[in-house]
Amino acid sequence: MDTGNPVDFTGRAVLVTGGTKGVGAAIARAFLAAGAQVLVCGRTEPPDLPTGGGRRARFLAGDVRDPVAASSLVDAAADLFGRLDVLVNNAGGSPDAEAATVSPRFVEKVVALNLLAPFYTAQAAYRVMRDQEGGGSVINIGSVSAHTPQPGTAAYTAAKAGLLGLTRALALEWAPAVRVNHITAGPVATESAAAVYGEDGGAAVAGVIPMRRMAAPDDVARACLYLAGDLAGYVTGADLAVHGGGEFPARFLAPAFPDRGGATGGNPFSSP
Repeated sequence: MDTGNPVDFTGRAVLVTGGTKGVGAAIARAFLAAGAQVLVCGRTEPPDLPTGGGRRARFLAGDVRDPVAASSLVDAAADLFGRLDVLVNNAGGSPDAEAATVSPRFVEKVVALNLLAPFYTAQAAYRVMRDQEGGGSVINIGSVSAHTPQPGTAAYTAAKAGLLGLTRALALEWAPAVRVNHITAGPVATESAAAVYGEDGGAAVAGVIPMRRMAAPDDVARACLYLAGDLAGYVTGADLAVHGGGEFPARFLAPAFPDRGGATGGNPFSSP
């Protein structure tokens, strides 16, 4: 079997929502370095756009929560590059909020950004991809919250769980022309994460992850290259876990098991 270069995206066009910073920027840089032309979107254009492989990402402002804006963004990418091969629905996120007191407006905004926006953008991308040679690939960036909810994330958890279900539903409807896959991302070491966890908080989070570190943005980016590439040509409706093994169960981190990480920070899966 001759696979050639499995990460050669020369001649392909990619759209990354929320691609101006953090994980989105890493994804954009990875596709640029692999030879693709990349369009990123966001509310405002940053001072520096992602670069890679001697190319620079193009930028368009837009709010993907608006179905008209999402459709216009996809059309602009197709007009700019002549085709659209890959859509990465990366835009998302939410601050923590107590479910008992959170406002309806907050819930609506969180669901709109994390579930409705990917739906709208994927719909528009499908209309382009279904009729072009080679079809296309949609990748939805999800969260461990879809599988393991945490306090303060009720609206976000519900939206991300919906995104996983949406991925599987679209994969059923759009195959074989368009493949739709999902990445379950764990905590990622970005500037925004550092602002949340603080200097020592990141180390504490890393301590409960089997791989002993938070994900780097490039870890998620490389997973996108795989799912969008030819090696994954038969992969659709998949949920690829990029979370370092998840988290150790709380009972293994309890003080009752100091040799399993509770008091000493040792390996929770080590032998007693």
